[in-house]
Amino acid sequence: MLIAGNWKMYKGPAETAEFCLGLREQELTGVDLVVCPPFVSLAVAVQLLAGTEIAVAAQNVHWDAEGAYTGEVSAEMLRELGVYGAIVGHSERRQYFGETDDTVARRVHAALEAGLFVIACIGETEAERGQGATEDVLRRQLAVLEPDDNLVLAYEPVWAIGTGKTATPGTAQESHAFVKSLLDAPVLYGGSVKPDNAAELLAQPDVDGALVGGASLELESFTAICRAASHS
Repeated sequence: MLIAGNWKMYKGPAETAEFCLGLREQELTGVDLVVCPPFVSLAVAVQLLAGTEIAVAAQNVHWDAEGAYTGEVSAEMLRELGVYGAIVGHSERRQYFGETDDTVARRVHAALEAGLFVIACIGETEAERGQGATEDVLRRQLAVLEPDDNLVLAYEPVWAIGTGKTATPGTAQESHAFVKSLLDAPVLYGGSVKPDNAAELLAQPDVDGALVGGASLELESFTAICRAASHS
């Protein structure tokens, strides 16, 4: 069971240090943990979580090793920093920054080639679900990806991200089973995962963990989700 905390554009180095020191003190067994700070906070997270089983991942990664790509960071740079992996294709990247299935595929391929672990995000919008297009959207997003030992998928219904809405455990299970029928990889659930709904979501047979957003920013709520995962 894998629990990844996506901090988005929160926590500079000082807050990251405080969180990581607190996380080190927790007794969390039976679950794999990943924290995903902003780029400026990766180094301190790597330093303070060294010697633990807690991995550090970036929130994005570019497809080229170097070049004239202002504002981007390569897999090689992340590896040099000691970063373990990267999120790729989060719905916010698709919605606000022009990410496409093609660029997601290029980023995923480059990261895997460089030896990074990748959490590749997929999921439908509320409009697409309302039109009955969920499976078509997932099929399209998955068509550009190939199985890899270091690839994990995160199913995140876009309508459930930061909205407080959550897919029912049954809906999550149905979508996860469909995703696994198309691509052989572990699938995390992402979309308003909280301590009070984590256990039921993580108990579903095809839910292999969670990509946690807002609830990963507070140590108490994040560790509560991790404990729920360790018992599922």
